[in-house]
Amino acid sequence: MRSERREGSAAGAWEASDDPIEISGAGPAGLTAALAAVAAGRRARVYERRADVGARFHGDFQGLENWTVTTDVLEELAGLGVAVDFEHLPVHEVVVFDPRARPRSFRSQRPLYYLVRRGSQPGSLDHALKLQAQAAGVELRFGHTAPSPLRTGIVTVGPRRADAIAAGYLFETDMADGAYAAVSDRLAPKGYAYLLVWNGRGTVATCMFEGFAHAWRYVARTVAFFEEHVGLRMRAPRRFGGTGNFFIPRSVRRGEVLYAGEAAGMQDPLFGFGIRYAMVSGAQAGRALALGRPEHYERQWRRRLRPAHETGVVQRWIYERLGDRGYQAVMARYPQGRDVRDWLHRAYRPRWRKRLWYHLLLRWRQRPVPYTGAVVRSRGPASGRGPGAQPSV
Repeated sequence: MRSERREGSAAGAWEASDDPIEISGAGPAGLTAALAAVAAGRRARVYERRADVGARFHGDFQGLENWTVTTDVLEELAGLGVAVDFEHLPVHEVVVFDPRARPRSFRSQRPLYYLVRRGSQPGSLDHALKLQAQAAGVELRFGHTAPSPLRTGIVTVGPRRADAIAAGYLFETDMADGAYAAVSDRLAPKGYAYLLVWNGRGTVATCMFEGFAHAWRYVARTVAFFEEHVGLRMRAPRRFGGTGNFFIPRSVRRGEVLYAGEAAGMQDPLFGFGIRYAMVSGAQAGRALALGRPEHYERQWRRRLRPAHETGVVQRWIYERLGDRGYQAVMARYPQGRDVRDWLHRAYRPRWRKRLWYHLLLRWRQRPVPYTGAVVRSRGPASGRGPGAQPSV
């Protein structure tokens, strides 16, 4: 049964419907969108071409960042209707090595981020969201893709091309819990290497923004580095790899189709954190479409998520030009005893100066000059990207 028409849609009149909202992708953005749609009174149907949630992950650890806004991310997720019933570990300290292998501890009073596990196994973020969606009555269609073309719905599909990659090993260990990172172009070109250990399991990887063809050479160097400086001990190591895709769309809406999560480029261009962006954007899109107000999602994106993303673009541009000497100088100048969460929050806070820098970079990016960073082409949804993507990093 259909209700009366509501005017104001860019694609014409919006017609509320009892039909389920169709969502492409069963990642954190898609499942959070479905939960939000159901909470707002609509049914939801999620299409996932793989056989289960989290199939492109392998139990690897990832960080749910907690510094971009003052509100704790777990509180924000609860406010979005997501139960925090997945395994998570608050991280208050990270030991970072500079290019000369000198360690520096960065601490925060509140959690800097929460360690979560990705994949289809019980306890992982993806598995927990699947169970929540099923309990809410969301229809999950695994092994299927969304109807094409999608006339109304939400697109959240993951990256179709790589602007950054993470490659490394998952392993078992008797090491104590800990979080370590290293900034050196010898280990991770324009990125960072990391080692995460939690409850007898570990992830060691290099997150690089160039030099993809030699990824496993950098991984070997990263493993050797952490063996020497942290005492890395791996049992039953298993290779893994993943990709990141960064761009800023001109809009996150095309008619009655909304783009959220990685489909809208919502990943931090500086360090690659994207789960929070994905879940916030998914919830906003799901609620807006369920209420018959898709234009509200566009406004919310322009108010919060886009400015944060533009700030990340500027930071990535600067970071890529630091090199080892620059990384070393930044670490040396970091004030001893300063709360790293507060420091990162200030660095990520959108300012008019950063917005000006972004637009200057955007104009510069149109010039036919070489660019060493990750190239993002301006393509639309046909390539799995948001409508009218702009260059980002």
